[in-house]
Formats: sequence, C-alpha cells, structure tokens
Amino acid sequence: MSLTNQPDPEERRRVVAQDLQNVMHPILQHKALEKSQMVVTGARGSTITDADGTSYLDAMAGLWCVNIGYGRTELAQIAAEQMEQMAYYPHTAMNLPAARLAEQINTLMGGDYHTYFVNSGSEANEAGFKVARQYAKHEFPGQFRFKTIARHYAYHGTTLATLAAGGMGERKMKFEPFAGEFIHVPAPTCYRCPYGLEYPSCKTACATAIEATIQSEGPQTVAEVIVEPIMSGVGVAVPPDDYLPKVEAICRKYDVLLHVDEVINGFGRTGRMFGHQHYGISPDIMAVAKGIVSAYLPIAATVVKNRVFESFLGEVAESRQVMQVNTYGGHPAAAAVAVRNIEIMLEEKLPERAATMGAYLMDQLQAALWKHGITGDIRGKGLLIGIELVTDRDSKTQLDGALVGGVVEFCKANGVIVGRSGGGSRHSNTIVLSPPLVITRTECDTLVEVLDRALGHTVAKMAGAA
Repeated sequence: MSLTNQPDPEERRRVVAQDLQNVMHPILQHKALEKSQMVVTGARGSTITDADGTSYLDAMAGLWCVNIGYGRTELAQIAAEQMEQMAYYPHTAMNLPAARLAEQINTLMGGDYHTYFVNSGSEANEAGFKVARQYAKHEFPGQFRFKTIARHYAYHGTTLATLAAGGMGERKMKFEPFAGEFIHVPAPTCYRCPYGLEYPSCKTACATAIEATIQSEGPQTVAEVIVEPIMSGVGVAVPPDDYLPKVEAICRKYDVLLHVDEVINGFGRTGRMFGHQHYGISPDIMAVAKGIVSAYLPIAATVVKNRVFESFLGEVAESRQVMQVNTYGGHPAAAAVAVRNIEIMLEEKLPERAATMGAYLMDQLQAALWKHGITGDIRGKGLLIGIELVTDRDSKTQLDGALVGGVVEFCKANGVIVGRSGGGSRHSNTIVLSPPLVITRTECDTLVEVLDRALGHTVAKMAGAA
C-alpha cells in the first residue's frame, strides 16, 4: 500500500516502522529521523507535502536538483512510453533518446563536444578523472600525467576518488587514507580569503596558486584542474570575474585539461544554462547531473571537447577507446525524460527566469536581513544564494553551529526548507538557497519573510543567553 496525499495516521505509522527497521539513509543520523518521522508523499511546483498534510516551500529543490519544479506529469508519461517501446539495452549500441540528449547538450555547448552518459554527478566526475588520465597516456607518451589539481573546500561527489578530489575534511576523514593523486590549492572564498587579502588588490592570488602548484608538482605529472564555477557546498562561493579566465589560461599554458563540475551549477541554476558561461571559458571536460533531468530519473554525463574525444579514436587493435563502462549509462527512459526536461527549460526560458527571480530574491534578502547583526554576507548568482551568519561583522566569527542549525529548524517549523553549507569547521555557517527555477515572487516573499523571522528569533535567543 502506498501513501496518498490524504493524511492517514495508521498508514503513516506503518511506513515509519518499515523504514526505520529496514532503510539506511544518507548523511543523516537515524536518531534525527526517529524524532522527525517526516514522510514525504507529494509535490507540485516548489512545494512538497508530508504524510500529515503539511506543506513546505522547498527552497533547496530537493538536493539542488528539481530545476523545473515538481509534478510535471508529462515526464512520467514520456518515461512510460519509452519503457513500453524499449526499457533498456546497454549503450554499447545506439539508442534514439540518448543520441537526442547528447545532441541537445552539444548544441547548448556550442557544437564542439561529445557526451558519455553515467548515472550521477559523482560518476560523471569520476569518469572525467579517467578521461583525463587516459587522454594523457595517449597524448603525452613517456610522461606520467595523473594528478588532478582541486581546491580546498570543494565538493565533487561521494566515490573515493571524488571525495579525494573534494576539499571538505569532515566528509573525507572516515574514508582516509587516499592516494596522492589529488593536489589541493586555496579556493576563491573571498569573504574568508585564505590569504587574508581583498579583491582586486589580491590579484586573484588563488588563481596564481594553481600555476605555482603545477610548476611545483611538475607539469609533466599534472593531467587536469577541476573547478566548480560557483562552489556550492561550501556556502555558495562566487569567484571574482577574472578568476576562471585566469585558471583557463594557466591550463592552456601547461597543456593541462580544464575539468568543470557543473553538477549543481548547470541547467539554468545560475541564470545561464551553465555556470561557466558567465565567465567566457571553454571546458575540456564537464560533469553534469541534477538539473539535466531535474531529478525525475537518474542520469548524468561527462561531456568532453572534441579535441579530447578525438584522442580516443583509432583502430580497434590500438585499444584507444574509453576504458570505462556503465551498465545504465544512456538509459533510454532516463534520456527521453532528460530530453523533454531540457525542452521545457528552453520553452519556459527557465535560465532567464532564474536570473530575473534570483535578482529579485537577492534584493529582497538584502533589504530584509541586513538589520540583523548576524548577517555577515549575502552572495550568489541566479537562484543559487548563500547567507553567511556571524556573531559580528567586524570579526566575521562564525555563528555557533547549533544556532545555524536552529535557523534551519525554525524555517522548517514555519513551512520552508532551506539548506546549510557543509564546509566543515571553517565554512559551515551559511544558509544556502537553491529553489526550483519555477519559484514565484510570492514564494520568494514567503521565503524572505520566514528567514527574517528566523534570524530575529536567533538574535533574541542570543540576547537571552547573554
């Protein structure tokens, strides 16, 4: 028996018991689940509904992913039609939906790319690492280019390799040690500059550090540099406009591939179809997931520039083909749904809507939240926004973690789901917003009003404890 949108206490109790006795949930202590016992039963637009009949404005679009909003029933119909015609065959042969989807991506990227399909953002970045290494084997015989330069506080996924590439210590420490092929450099976290400098007098020292690291490691050992255009998990770190162009120029100088992680940034989130397009750069490898299908089915992709793809062409005996396989890669039903998802984005001009609505939301947040002394910084692009909380603005001392968690809980108790940065002890004090791109002005106003009350409640709690 499945839950409907109508509250049924007995049915809800059965689901809770069934779950707690059988399910292992991700990145969440089960004691918290036992306390909340939240069961989600329905969703439309930017709103989800639980088994008690309570509705919530989902200002995180799930896990940064339901870009076109919940409840697009035509996508279910498309999936059903494709499954009836052909549910599956491995991508060692061609299928029409995957070919259409790859063509869409290539067109959106300007026509100079090929696409390799996987299931998740972690796998897309993992495949990107492999592509970079195999490419280096082909193109630089006699060299051993295997290293990836990544950034502190980055997040690229949950496989062992993507965790190693990431720079969030708390997420990594239980799986260490890692091999030494991922080298980390300071990130463009301007509000908390790792050098204690200010832009533009800093001359983007964090970009210059990439070149220094390539020189230090030896260019003949470095395969790629991986960047997220706007770093999401650390609290929405927006780089200076000249940062990514400098990184690209450094990569070109040393024949190092530029690997751009668009898993969260991509497909309209930042106000452009892809985050890197704000900065005029051209990735050699790009990882996409989440918004590619707005989470309606699992599919992701590793997109490579044609000059990289061509390195994998040759006679069968040369064994230059991509030495990777993915059972569900290019899944026909998932690809068919992704094709229509992207069509909806273009028809409804959702990237442009994200830019417009994001600017409105940013203006409203700036107007409402600065009166609270614990608001340290409000930053973002499009509908990807971070609100960093501090004890005072001069010292930028992080607001206590329990108080930041209290803001999240206050919002949920008042019908709004917001996120929180996961950057560990130095960057865990930011409220993050990543709502569906279909969010309305009225919903933005509700989000701002609840956040305003949440911060006011927190300030009052701090004053009472003083």
